[in-house]
Amino acid sequence: MSERPAHNPAMAACLTLAASAFAAGTTLLAKALGTGVLGPEMHALQISHGRFLFALIAIGISVLVLRPKFTRPNLKLHIGRSALGWGGVTFMFAAAAFIPLSDATAISFLNPVFGMMLAIPFLGEKVGKWRWFAAIVALVGAAILTRPGAGSIQAGALLALGSALLLGAELILIKLLAGREKPLQVLLVNNLIGLCIATVAVLFVWQMPTPAQWAALIGIGVLMAMAQACFVNAMARADASFVAPFFYAALVFAALYDAVIFRVIPDWVSVFGAMTILTGAALLAWREGVARTRKEV
Repeated sequence: MSERPAHNPAMAACLTLAASAFAAGTTLLAKALGTGVLGPEMHALQISHGRFLFALIAIGISVLVLRPKFTRPNLKLHIGRSALGWGGVTFMFAAAAFIPLSDATAISFLNPVFGMMLAIPFLGEKVGKWRWFAAIVALVGAAILTRPGAGSIQAGALLALGSALLLGAELILIKLLAGREKPLQVLLVNNLIGLCIATVAVLFVWQMPTPAQWAALIGIGVLMAMAQACFVNAMARADASFVAPFFYAALVFAALYDAVIFRVIPDWVSVFGAMTILTGAALLAWREGVARTRKEV
């Protein structure tokens, strides 16, 4: 665990595709819980509590098996990062109950866009015209997915936008943590603090899950832990600019899951809006890669 894995783009791509499939799976299970498919409709606060609880158990088992050496964590950064992550995940799970999974997933790709914008005042980063152009394109795609012409903006789309904003803010704190602590330590501390926050919040909405709901909650936690582990390992084997586009496959998996399980087929608005967001996100990832290469040279 102490040595950085060898540079392996092919393995990084496979790990990222796996992470995207697992991440889309958590949203699918959240939708099943939030829409009453597996029993009484479950509140998003309880779904996110299950996500942190069972993800922590899965990561804790990994820690017991691998026994890595940890350093002293930066608790202030971890608490802020975990609070934002918990809020973002909760909003996303709530959004999944109202809009197609493909729409919610596409809007989630605004995370790096909001992260870029917030990095200007908080990290003092300079943003060039290409990255601003990419951000505007992605935001136009999000505006399309809110479907304002339908009479009113969809509540689910607003929840997904709120999720993207919170997770974008989380990226700022992740950048501050990067390189300071080992990935497994970051995952363990993040899920531990997230569980503490989620436990307090769930007290107000708790209901006894059915056996099927327990299984889904366990599935969300385990899939999220697997997605995080795959993505962290992918990032260790290739540049972020190479890895990021492969995660967009989550949109394909989300649309596939929604079609097979819920018989929801994306309409032309969903497809056009999603493609617009992906175009902006891909442009942003490309410019990040160019900027990083220039710094290294």
